[in-house]
Amino acid sequence: MAEHPPAARTLRIGVDTGGTFTDVVAVDTRTGLVVTSKTPSTPADPAVGFLTAVHAILDVLGVGPSAIASIAHGTTVATNQLLEGAVGELGFLTTQGYEFLLEIARQSVPDGYGNSYFWVKPDRIVPVDRVRTVGGRMDHRGREIRPFDRAGAVAAVREFRDRGIDTLGVCLLHSYADDSHEQALLDVIRAEHPAAVVSLSSQVLPEYREYERAMTTLVDAAVKPRVAAYVRAIAERLAELDPGRDIPFSIMRSNGGVLSAGEVVHQPITTVLSGPAAGALGAAVIAANAGHPSVVTCDGGGTSTDVTVITDGRAPLTTEGTIGVFPAKIPMIDVVTVGAGGGSIAAVSPQGSLSVGPRSAGADPGPICYARGGVEPTVTDAQLVLGRIPPHLLGGRIPLDTEAARAGIAVLAADLGLSVPACAAGVLEISAWNQANALRQVTVKRGLDIRDHPMVAFGGSGSLLACRLMDILGLPAVLVPPDPGTVSAYGLLTVDVRHDTVRTMVFRDDELDPARVRAVLAELTARAHEALDREGFEPAARRIEVSADLRYFGQAFEVRVPAPDLDAAGTVGRGWADAVVSAFHDAHRALYGYDFRGRASQPVEWVNLRVTGVGPQARPVIPRVAPGTGDTRPAVLEQRPVYFDDWTDAIVYDRARLGAGDQVRGPAVLQEFGSTVPLPPGFTARVDDFGNLVLTRG
Repeated sequence: MAEHPPAARTLRIGVDTGGTFTDVVAVDTRTGLVVTSKTPSTPADPAVGFLTAVHAILDVLGVGPSAIASIAHGTTVATNQLLEGAVGELGFLTTQGYEFLLEIARQSVPDGYGNSYFWVKPDRIVPVDRVRTVGGRMDHRGREIRPFDRAGAVAAVREFRDRGIDTLGVCLLHSYADDSHEQALLDVIRAEHPAAVVSLSSQVLPEYREYERAMTTLVDAAVKPRVAAYVRAIAERLAELDPGRDIPFSIMRSNGGVLSAGEVVHQPITTVLSGPAAGALGAAVIAANAGHPSVVTCDGGGTSTDVTVITDGRAPLTTEGTIGVFPAKIPMIDVVTVGAGGGSIAAVSPQGSLSVGPRSAGADPGPICYARGGVEPTVTDAQLVLGRIPPHLLGGRIPLDTEAARAGIAVLAADLGLSVPACAAGVLEISAWNQANALRQVTVKRGLDIRDHPMVAFGGSGSLLACRLMDILGLPAVLVPPDPGTVSAYGLLTVDVRHDTVRTMVFRDDELDPARVRAVLAELTARAHEALDREGFEPAARRIEVSADLRYFGQAFEVRVPAPDLDAAGTVGRGWADAVVSAFHDAHRALYGYDFRGRASQPVEWVNLRVTGVGPQARPVIPRVAPGTGDTRPAVLEQRPVYFDDWTDAIVYDRARLGAGDQVRGPAVLQEFGSTVPLPPGFTARVDDFGNLVLTRG
């Protein structure tokens, strides 16, 4: 293998670990060359799949590890742990008198009160017998009401130590306003239980609302050991890959930015939507480059499908997220996930009807057709039986057993009294409706007309049901990028380093104290700059973004809006505040259809101030593709029977041989290394100037 000299470290690599495959994209910053690859994931040890993917891309390029300039990674380690409910033995330390904080929780019933008779409140993340309280009390403005009880804290920590509880979450009342009591408790833990892994709420989420702050802190503590071990395992493998140097290694965060692995281990909860966030941002860049700044995205993987809305090239942020059954109030790309992927299992429901997902065969054992021990039919098996995908994956690297898949679907079909094709088609129809409902959740249920939005379909399975989604939802078009299975890995190379800071300050707008707001913003900005200093960004190569959470007085939840940049003196005046309030009125009307602008009886209330430090990174340039001749016959691979509404002979095309302007009409199948686009009768696929397939009806 050829080696680059150290001075030619020009490869930026993005590695996205999914439930079934690990995708990798490399860009040579010197030439602009972009290369992709896919390898099977290794659920038992994701670090093995990570390194295999890095080796695969180096082999494709014919270079050695000394050519690597940096690696960015999207991981599902924290997400999978929470979805499995594997939080381990946690201890919880809180303020005296608040030992039942987690039990009280929030008065919310999934799917409304119609199901309340059948709903059982889930187990608490920490049972009451592992909750201990500490004396001392702050008020909401950070004034000490009762002093910190050090002796009580020592006794509580010693009890956890003696019981072998080594992971602790700390959430003291109003620590967002003053964290001195939490810091004092941390000193006690370090002295009495030095082996403990600790998360402080004042560091994880310095915002008011005790339950959400406590839960977010405990989730952070729960995933911290596993994420730290995973990052350490990758760091060790990277050290072996290129001895003598530390390869710059960053991890995607839920907020749409990356952060160095050394920083991420201190707040691992920020990685819980790592992969989906990268996919949404990568799709946004690809769509905007093709002239579609506002789209919906559909990221279909092996286990699930993730959807979101991109408006004017920007993905929405939210702080009201849930992972599994655990609320996590952290800044994250607003992605909705549904258990409808290629590995989703089809079965007969207790009511005797056909159901698909959310259980998944994953990568191991995988669908029946993988011949790795899977015995339950999946969406991939149905696609194979209907001829919509070839009898192999990854250009022939993974052969598929069509007869085994057909036999598995046949058992399910017999239970339902259906023919094999009808049963397989039913599996795909239900999967398509599951995806459609998720897309409606991020559009129609939020006042957006989905018919105004083209869709970007990506992920290994994202394009397989694209045409059916066009029919169900009335989408104007679907954009399928080249090599759609690696869009999430590509997205890792398009994002900036981001560090969020926040402080709760609740006051009515007519009570604005400019000096106090200026002081808080100055403190948050300094913290953001410190984080960017640790990341190695020069002051001139960074930017600061200010935002605020506002609501109408009396409302329970707030809306996040951008704030104007402060001038060099950090001035906060009435004009600055009025601009923020005006943006809030506009955002409230866009979200809910009304606002109270100009109504004195309904004042605006400020809740949180936020500052984000951004370290910009160069984005790969998306190249144009060579124009086609209009003659698609050289791209024809074969003709085979494919089931759409019925069996029909469809022409199979090699997508890589199509040029800009070429068009294919259904019935057809367009194949490439990592994905397939089935094109039913009545649909057309056109190649645009950047190699994207634009699917339309008619």
